[in-house]
Amino acid sequence: MNGARIIVESLKKEKVETVFCYTGGAVIKIFDELYKHGEGLNLIQPRHEQGGTHAADGYARSTGKTGIVIVTSGPGATNTITGIATAYMDSSPLVVITGQVSSALIGTDAFQESDVTGITLPITKANFLIKDIKELAITIKKAFYIAESGRPGPVVIDIPGDIQREELDFDYPETIDLQSYKPKEAGHPRQIKTAIKLLSESKRPLVLTGGGVNLSNAMPEMNEFLNKTGIPVVHTLMGNGVNPADEGQFLGFIGMHGTLYGNYAIQNADLILAVGVRFSDRIIGDPQTYGQNAIIIHIDIDPAEIGKNIPVELPIVGSAKSILKELNNGNFKLTISEWKNELIKYKTDYPLSYDENEKIKPQAIIELAMKYFPEDTIVATDVGQNQIWVAQYYRIKNPRCFLTSGGLGTMGYGLPSAIGAAVGNPDKQVLMFAGDGGFQMNMQELGIIRKYGLKVKLIVLDNNYLGMVRQWQELLFEKRYSGTDMDFNPDFVKLAEVFNVKAVLLKDPMKAEAVIKELAESDESMLIHIAVDPDENVLPMVPAGKALDEVLTKL
Repeated sequence: MNGARIIVESLKKEKVETVFCYTGGAVIKIFDELYKHGEGLNLIQPRHEQGGTHAADGYARSTGKTGIVIVTSGPGATNTITGIATAYMDSSPLVVITGQVSSALIGTDAFQESDVTGITLPITKANFLIKDIKELAITIKKAFYIAESGRPGPVVIDIPGDIQREELDFDYPETIDLQSYKPKEAGHPRQIKTAIKLLSESKRPLVLTGGGVNLSNAMPEMNEFLNKTGIPVVHTLMGNGVNPADEGQFLGFIGMHGTLYGNYAIQNADLILAVGVRFSDRIIGDPQTYGQNAIIIHIDIDPAEIGKNIPVELPIVGSAKSILKELNNGNFKLTISEWKNELIKYKTDYPLSYDENEKIKPQAIIELAMKYFPEDTIVATDVGQNQIWVAQYYRIKNPRCFLTSGGLGTMGYGLPSAIGAAVGNPDKQVLMFAGDGGFQMNMQELGIIRKYGLKVKLIVLDNNYLGMVRQWQELLFEKRYSGTDMDFNPDFVKLAEVFNVKAVLLKDPMKAEAVIKELAESDESMLIHIAVDPDENVLPMVPAGKALDEVLTKL
């Protein structure tokens, strides 16, 4: 069969169900084979390749399956770059197949040629340019293995047009063995034994969950560990979804905009068990003072992350799921009631709060949504104030139910990622929060909601600003709001209606509860355009580079 057909059959061998794809001249042969032989493959055509890549990312994060993208060469391929970088920073498994000009034309600046492997080298786990059709099937097998195993991430395969047309007997390998790439799943037994000992001796222990807990499907083991030990828990932006039986153990989100009580726990613990965490600058603040009283045990499948930003007393390399299973076999005798009571009191004394007035508060909208949407709702956010308000005020209690761009901070991620989640989870509610700025970056993807019969609930929090930057301008630049005023926004209700999506404008805070209830109970996709208080800020806030206890509660 020809190379294009080999691609299609290889996807079937990998049990792919959904492909996010946008056609073009350099992949026309692949699309022809998808038309003729793509039975069993659900093809989703976005309105822009970036939107399609974010949708594949949202599909991957919410389902645990690898997201598949097929696009053409040149601008088709370069339009995926932001989506690939977003997935790379947050360790989301993607296989991105790009068309390329014919082999003989590579390097000649041919029409719609771009150096895809060169461009994507820093933002992929691996990338491949196919130079011989004999490499094609085995390279696809490698790509899936690399994308899914160890620390997940995106892989790019660039396939010239002549390779797509050449013919070869199809032989897809059942297994793959890469000598240079063998991720370590099991943790070292002696280190795990030491961790159990240190935990048992601790008087003020704390668990910190990161994105790696979700990525390794280890949330059940994490919750079992928390219930067994009674240790309080905090989470990073990507570590959302932890749910101990005792809600008093849960101290929420930490870092720059973390809860006062979560950050207090970090700064006053004598031991921090960090699982699947990058220790990014947004959660550590001043690295010299972060958890300064604590022994840090760091569990991560990527050894390069351990000790990179924070010194670690006990490193354990391996998957969160495997190591937590071993920890759950330990015999713990913890005496931490005094520590837990201290944290509960601090949580009671310093709760998250906001001032109410005659304007609609975004925090209140988020609390209403949590009240009316089911507990297993998949919540996607864009980036900016909306993202952090959701992280603060929407209590996520299930794994893989919070989708956001954490590492790269990509505006425009919210809508397409929600669409990807809806494609992969047709039996769940999917709810998106976005600001007026980020929503407009990929609002064209509204066009595919009706086409594919998707049910996505959309909340656009419109404050007429690029709010997070405006907040920094208020704090540091004497309210010189340069480049952040968005008073030229479109009418989002009319925009949604153009795409045959039901929409409502909300300006009256007295009507907010009824409108959010209607949104939750709607049997179809629906957008709520909400005019929120333009002066509302995300608080508390730790200024960049400051210690987690050097916090602002007002600007």
